[in-house]
Amino acid sequence: MKTKFVLLSLFILLGSTVPALGGYMTDDTGVQTKDSQSALSADDALKLLKEGNARFIDGKLKNQDNYRDQVSQTADGQYPFASILSCLDSRVGVEQIFDLNNGDAFVGRVAGNVMNPDMLGSFEFATKLAGSKLIVVLGHTQCGAVKGACDGAELGNLTGLLNRIEPAVDLVSKDWMDGLKSSKNARFVDAVVEANVRLARDGIVKESPVIKELVDEGKVKIVGAVYDLESGLVRFLS
Repeated sequence: MKTKFVLLSLFILLGSTVPALGGYMTDDTGVQTKDSQSALSADDALKLLKEGNARFIDGKLKNQDNYRDQVSQTADGQYPFASILSCLDSRVGVEQIFDLNNGDAFVGRVAGNVMNPDMLGSFEFATKLAGSKLIVVLGHTQCGAVKGACDGAELGNLTGLLNRIEPAVDLVSKDWMDGLKSSKNARFVDAVVEANVRLARDGIVKESPVIKELVDEGKVKIVGAVYDLESGLVRFLS
């Protein structure tokens, strides 16, 4: 009885019901199924995101046009291939810039794309329980939260959030020789944006034994990326 209860709980967490296990084939509708998700590797997932961003830049979206029609098809279950930590910024629409189908990705959004315990737990669920193959930490150029951290801004609960970005500010500031070290210097801000992405990316395996195990086993890959507000290009970091 206990085993049945645990299995039922997992189905509820995943938003799945027995009929959904049959799923919809991506060949027909674009919606991920349990089988199609399982067949994808982390590198496959990364390729899908890169191809989607290329379509976005070229103005040739194909999946977003079907997003509304896919709602009923994903209602009984979800099998995302990617998990994306993005900034809260209103100009960074993750589903659009990667031309995603409904149900392709878990998306966590918070100012400055900082990784906190709640977000980390969410990504553990997304990978360990829900089968996501790829974690992307996605920053963007001229990030307002990063600018605030660069200037030492303080405002209520935002102060604690900006404190999570300060290590990136300190790291870049250490050897900075290209003008002001403040929000007034776009080059400095974007350097901190990239450093902040890298620190968040690398910190995931340090702070989550669950995800580290998946990475060590080759089941999950973690990458960093920066979205350019002017061009729409997502640049993946080495």
